[in-house]
Amino acid sequence: MRIYLSRPHMSGHEELRVAEAFASNFVAPLGPQLDAFEAKITEYLGADVHCIGLCSGSAALHLALRIAGVGRGDEVWISSMTFAGGIFPVNYLGAKPRFFDLSAESWTIDTEILGDELAKAAKNNRLPKAIVPTDLYGQSVAIDTLEALAAQYDVRLILDSAESLGATYTDGRKAGSGGDAAILSFNGNKIITTSGGGMLVTRHKAWADEARFLATQARDPAPHYEHSTLGYNYRLSNICAAIGLGQMEVLDDRVARRREIFARYKLALEAPGISFMPEPEDHHSTRWLTALTIDPNETGSTREDIRLMLLEHQIESRPLWKPMHIQPLYAGSDYHGSGVDEQIFDHGLCLPSGSDMSNEQQDEVIERIKQLLASRK
Repeated sequence: MRIYLSRPHMSGHEELRVAEAFASNFVAPLGPQLDAFEAKITEYLGADVHCIGLCSGSAALHLALRIAGVGRGDEVWISSMTFAGGIFPVNYLGAKPRFFDLSAESWTIDTEILGDELAKAAKNNRLPKAIVPTDLYGQSVAIDTLEALAAQYDVRLILDSAESLGATYTDGRKAGSGGDAAILSFNGNKIITTSGGGMLVTRHKAWADEARFLATQARDPAPHYEHSTLGYNYRLSNICAAIGLGQMEVLDDRVARRREIFARYKLALEAPGISFMPEPEDHHSTRWLTALTIDPNETGSTREDIRLMLLEHQIESRPLWKPMHIQPLYAGSDYHGSGVDEQIFDHGLCLPSGSDMSNEQQDEVIERIKQLLASRK
């Protein structure tokens, strides 16, 4: 049987919620299940925020950037190691990305480099319109430092929390509740899923109102279809929201299981040449995917050796995100850092981490990796 990297894991509550939507005939984009899902996320985050259910995390980022005033020629400073959907919306608006390296201690955006560059940019009157740091693989960013920098330089802070619902910041707040806005993803491979979907979370009511307006084709109040600005068909389906309601029943359980999977991998495999993604003190990562690095000089095996071996045995693994500044699409883009993200990409691998993976399946992954490593010594 194939072992997947991270597949959807249903709880049993979803069918009831979907049945309620069908029974009420709310199968159109909006409805009570969507309202309830937004309210449930708001309650879970435990903060004074507004939640807008959307068709994807990328749609959420697109709206957040537009509402933040990002436009043609503006700069957006962003983590280089991220998924493409976490950067493309910058280009949709005609803005220019400036990429930043990771901290080796957290694998999230290096706030020292960011702070230095903000100081230089302020002197030269070229501050960015927005900063978009990524909560990588479920690890939340250094929120206090980032919010302080954003306030100091009067720059909008939009958090890419697509991979970290269920994590906490160092001050105890839930990931996804900070900054001017945050984006969440409910894609099929995330901690919880709506099959496809996302959410914009913001503490600004005006931002939330504008996001709802823009996401429903920017239809002005009128008995006919009246439009005075460009809008999008970005709202989350009521049926998909019903799935999300069922998934929220088990979010904390899913996070706990993924953390358990990470801990089992780390205990079994950590050795000279094999290092796991760090978790800074007072952080609580979702461990969405178990990420590690393999040093071929010490282990005799590369990341690709292990990935291809696992694939031969129907076990899915994946390299880490390739940093955007070395992607062909962004060749020549501005980048600040020493290449920590490049090194992590060169040697990094994500192991199967789905919350429905059995201990027996995980043991198979572990044993096959151990056998390969032993054969190379």
